[in-house]
Amino acid sequence: MITISLCMIVKNEEDVLGRCLDSVRELVDEIIVVDTGSTDRTQEIARERGAIVFEFTWCDDFSAARNYAFDQATQEYLFWLDADDVLESSAQASFRQLKETLNPAVQMVMLPYHVAFDPGGRPTFSYLRERLMRRDAGFRFEGAVHEAVTPHGLTIQWEAAVSHRKEHAGEAGRNLRILEKLIKEGHELDPRQQYYYARELMDNGRMEEAAKQLEAFLESGRGWIENVLGACRDLAACREQLGDSPGALEALLKALTYAPPRAELCCDIGRHFFEKGAYETAVFWYELALSRPEEGGGFHQPDCNGYIPWLQLCVCWDRLGDLMRAEACNEQAATLKPHDPAVEHNRTYFSLRKEAEPR
Repeated sequence: MITISLCMIVKNEEDVLGRCLDSVRELVDEIIVVDTGSTDRTQEIARERGAIVFEFTWCDDFSAARNYAFDQATQEYLFWLDADDVLESSAQASFRQLKETLNPAVQMVMLPYHVAFDPGGRPTFSYLRERLMRRDAGFRFEGAVHEAVTPHGLTIQWEAAVSHRKEHAGEAGRNLRILEKLIKEGHELDPRQQYYYARELMDNGRMEEAAKQLEAFLESGRGWIENVLGACRDLAACREQLGDSPGALEALLKALTYAPPRAELCCDIGRHFFEKGAYETAVFWYELALSRPEEGGGFHQPDCNGYIPWLQLCVCWDRLGDLMRAEACNEQAATLKPHDPAVEHNRTYFSLRKEAEPR
């Protein structure tokens, strides 16, 4: 059985840190908590749960803090979490199995990261992250924000998902401030950082600037394929917000030049034609979304493989005058989310339509 050091960086996380540590402390052999300036009970909560606490002077660099945490670890493998992450009970069992059976030749393990959920608790937005890695393999975080570790050596995927259960908003504009500080100081952003700089601009409502950054990122030809596909969708969203609907469609279709369409892209294109009233074309793309496999690695919205296209097909067929098909599509959506308000609304609508029909 391998041994594991949990490595965390924290600041003022008294409301969530205990929950996080309670979900994993029986699964790891050492807990390293690096505090970057807390003024609440964060350090006390960490020590109560057996953590070794270190202090680190914040320098606007998440990688520097995370790498410092790695440097304090002593066990065979390094495992990192944020304070508002948890391992749910099913994930705990899977992680325990991973710990008990992992071949020590494996240098990195990628785990799913669930970051958004529907009212029923089902993930609506997920992607893979590098979570568990051999301490002696020299892995380091890179990037002042949106930091990541570049995989190398024998890398596998495992199903023990980490769930991001955010309780409060982070510091507004922090990531954008750090990136623009780097730019002002003359640092050249690498492709990943350029992509995330554009996304930060989007999050802060600076759509025109974001579009320019995304265009430059795509033109550079240096991005990771998952970021490239994401950039096409993000560029489409920027252009749509800026009133450039043809340009938005152009950006979506550009994604087809890089890889076969993912379900998310099909839904985006379907929505574009739906909003134009081109319902037959929208049907084509929503039906294509239903046929696409679930992709791993990049940003993934599971609802795009089923629930969203079924629900949109319901509306499309209704607009096209085919009530029977529309109702059938709504019932397909219901198999995935039986008590969803939209499904119930549609059922009421179909019931009223039937009552209004002449007998």
